[in-house]
Amino acid sequence: MRPNQFSAETAQKLAEKLNMPIEHIVHTPPHVIMEKIAELEKKEQQQEQTADKK
Repeated sequence: MRPNQFSAETAQKLAEKLNMPIEHIVHTPPHVIMEKIAELEKKEQQQEQTADKK
């Protein structure tokens, strides 16, 4: 499998957001990265909802 074709900036932003090394971002299949992003967004939405209830 060949590495993802992300720009350096995109790979760096994804690495920071997903708390993963850039090397893992580049070599992780795109569908796995999309799943991790979806999970992270879901967690952020849940945190916002609980913060709104307080």
